[in-house]
Amino acid sequence: MHTRRSFPAGSAQDPNPNPNGQGGPGARGRSRNRRRAGMLGALVGVAALLASACTSGGSTHPGSGPAEAGAAEAGLAALPRSTPAALTPYYTQKLTWRSCGVPGFQCATMRAPLDYTKPEAGNTQLAVARKKATGLGKPLGSLLVNPGGPGGSAIGYLQQYAGIGYPTDVRARYDMVAVDPRGVARSEPVECLSGRAMDAYTQTDFTPDDAKETAELVEAQKKFAEGCGKDAPGLLRHVSTAESARDMDILRSVLGDEKLTYVGASYGTFLGATYAGLFPDRVGRLVLDGAMDPSLPARRMNLDQTAGFETAFRAFARDCVRQRDCPLGTRASEVGRNLKAFFGKLDAQPIPTGDPDGRELGESLATTGVIAAMYDEGAWEALRDGLTSAMRENDGAGLLALSDSYYERDGDGSYTNLMFANAAVNCVDLPPAFSTPDEVRRSLPAFEKASPVFGEGLAWATLNCAYWPVAATGEPHRIEAKGAAPIVVVGTTRDPATPYRWAQALSRQLSSSRLLTYEGDGHTAYGRGSDCIDDTINAFLLRGTPPVGGKRCS
Repeated sequence: MHTRRSFPAGSAQDPNPNPNGQGGPGARGRSRNRRRAGMLGALVGVAALLASACTSGGSTHPGSGPAEAGAAEAGLAALPRSTPAALTPYYTQKLTWRSCGVPGFQCATMRAPLDYTKPEAGNTQLAVARKKATGLGKPLGSLLVNPGGPGGSAIGYLQQYAGIGYPTDVRARYDMVAVDPRGVARSEPVECLSGRAMDAYTQTDFTPDDAKETAELVEAQKKFAEGCGKDAPGLLRHVSTAESARDMDILRSVLGDEKLTYVGASYGTFLGATYAGLFPDRVGRLVLDGAMDPSLPARRMNLDQTAGFETAFRAFARDCVRQRDCPLGTRASEVGRNLKAFFGKLDAQPIPTGDPDGRELGESLATTGVIAAMYDEGAWEALRDGLTSAMRENDGAGLLALSDSYYERDGDGSYTNLMFANAAVNCVDLPPAFSTPDEVRRSLPAFEKASPVFGEGLAWATLNCAYWPVAATGEPHRIEAKGAAPIVVVGTTRDPATPYRWAQALSRQLSSSRLLTYEGDGHTAYGRGSDCIDDTINAFLLRGTPPVGGKRCS
């Protein structure tokens, strides 16, 4: 599954600026328009992906794979401190900065070797953006940001939020910088399906009831994988997290920074931790928010994440029944059963949405919409509204708009490459969670125990990497980063996408980590309303003062 940091609710930048285009004809009642507008505002930047397995390890120095149920014991080995002669031209290149078309930001293109083991074999072009430090005081160098995914555009995140929404003091002292990782957004993006084909894929039944539906699901996942293979057969072998971490070190050098200062959210924590493991002596001030555990195999990670979404859903259920307009019942204990029953009705008979492309709301799109709202408690009201319209008025427009935001589908029917890059990185970073439909079926009881509401669909969604056109190059592994400067690892206790136990696990692995805990809901913690979290991270970024290990905030 995809993990990505959401922008704070109410953020000024909406990646879906044409809500009417998503929801159908404009001749709708006022209340429904208000519902949709509120929902899209709350979901700015929220993204997850039912169609991909959770991401993890990808390493140029992987250890042998662990038993499925356990965690890896092998550690990620650091690279030599000296730069190989064959890589010197990359580390000494000069960037040509130009206007991005977004006021205050500059853009450039950076070269990196497509294959670090054969630098002479050719390059990949990476898009970079920056916003220069805006205030007085001693400059602190560059602050690189990544919102996660894999597949989330770091440049989009920089221009839409970090470069304008990070604390004023941080933006005053740092050049804010982002690079879209290889295969993502502006960096030679992987493309797999057309908009129409992607519409069909997102409506695939991920809870097959019989052999025919199972075969249709397998065929859809094969078609998705084949499309990616046809688009970028060479690049697909070289989009691993380890390679993207090495790209970050080239960027650090090109920017003139002795050490890397970095804020990574969600999957961005794995990218940052991998950097620390490969280059521990070049670690500056690293913040890993919504941390992942790189030591887990894909099946275990998916089970953990499934349980994480169940935890978040139960928090939503408790909140929902306290509201007068909860469409799922009056007792928290019945919310899940009622939602599951509603999904069953949609599986048998989808409902209208008013979508100009003719899409109806079936079980898969509805489930996607609900999961999208689990990323940020600010979206719970929009979810209640969407469910009310669907369950009581036979109008699926609200849940469809939630799903479209989740998949980054624009009003014109086009998609960003988020989902394609997400699968490309996931499937090269780890061996697949399942290899056959029979393996999925045998694991259904465990997944349904982890989440009675979402478990079945999330189990089947992990099958996609079984049909990937290139073999995985990574394995689960521990990351210790011995000798690194203090690294702040942040975990949220009811985080749906990166369960809190992952932050605890990564903190135990990293030799210099300081665990910072946010006791609350939603995905990630920095910039989401906790003064305690924000003040602690700002002090680290601005003064180099790490928190006392074990600090907790609410």
